[in-house]
Amino acid sequence: MPNTDNLVIEIGPGLGDLTEKLLEKRRVLAVEIDKDLCEILRKKFPNLELKCGDVLDYWQDSLADEKYDLIANLPYYIATNIILKALKDKNAKNILVLIQKEVADKFAAKPNDRNYSSLAILAQSVANVKKLFDVPPGAFVPAPKVTSSVILFEKFKDSYDEEFAKFLKLAFANPRKTLKKNLSAKYKFNPTDFGLDENIRPHQVDGSTFFRLFSELATERSNDGKRKNQS
Repeated sequence: MPNTDNLVIEIGPGLGDLTEKLLEKRRVLAVEIDKDLCEILRKKFPNLELKCGDVLDYWQDSLADEKYDLIANLPYYIATNIILKALKDKNAKNILVLIQKEVADKFAAKPNDRNYSSLAILAQSVANVKKLFDVPPGAFVPAPKVTSSVILFEKFKDSYDEEFAKFLKLAFANPRKTLKKNLSAKYKFNPTDFGLDENIRPHQVDGSTFFRLFSELATERSNDGKRKNQS
């Protein structure tokens, strides 16, 4: 558990196995979509702050009006969306979650890794990402068909840049094509101008280089647009 005094938010507490441990250490706000489980949780944990409903309905600019750490066993089908929203949320400071191993590997990937994509770059632009350990299917009842992983995001920035996220999506639009081919759909981009190989592919470029490309290409495109408007 992150060593802070922040509020803990748990999404999908279920019957409260993890909740019970969290309440021993910190103040906890749980968000549970199942009404029957909400009733069980209210009776089981009188000191638990509980919201009953879809977490995405509660999540506006921030999930809480104060600093918080997200600690949860996330449902696999919404894990990526939840993590991205927390990375964007300025009040979320740490994210410690159990998710599908395949997804955890994507968030923690480094350049040239098979799983390296815009997801890893975006996450690592705002947080130190550490995959802590894997959890085999047999650790759960009933056992899922996939291996899980516990992963930690320690944020060093409040949020990521939405425009940078769009830039990365374009850069990885077709991972098999060269970076030049992908970015040329929107920008005047010559890799050699940035000290890169003409045929370099997206998965070979590190995050800091991507941010430099974004900063310079976006500024150049903005200036071109201003010049056209003035002419």
